[in-house]
Amino acid sequence: MLLQAVHHIAVICADYQRSKAFYTDVLGLQVIREVYREERDSWKLDLALGDQYVIELFSFPDPPPRASRPEACGLRHLAFAVKDVAAAVQELHQKGVPTETIRIDPYTGKRFTFFTDPDGLPLELYEQP
Repeated sequence: MLLQAVHHIAVICADYQRSKAFYTDVLGLQVIREVYREERDSWKLDLALGDQYVIELFSFPDPPPRASRPEACGLRHLAFAVKDVAAAVQELHQKGVPTETIRIDPYTGKRFTFFTDPDGLPLELYEQP
């Protein structure tokens, strides 16, 4: 098996409209397609970052909560590359999204920080100038 790339990340949200607005209006991901699956009473929203398909956003009736902190087993976080972490943090703050303090990766010397989506999913901004 020769893996070529990560194809997508699937996220189940508690409030579909709120999460759709967060990922599109706040983070700026582009809608590829949106489908309502009546048999599942579920929305599926395919989102792209630039030309790359990256996230499937799902809604399901009454999804169970998932433990995410502190350091729970499973997916730790989803990281987005940005050119300037400080500028991205300022933009998030202007949109009402709190972030952690910017830190420096001791191994790469790059700046990074964390914030959460509307359901508390940990998200990271990692500087790639």
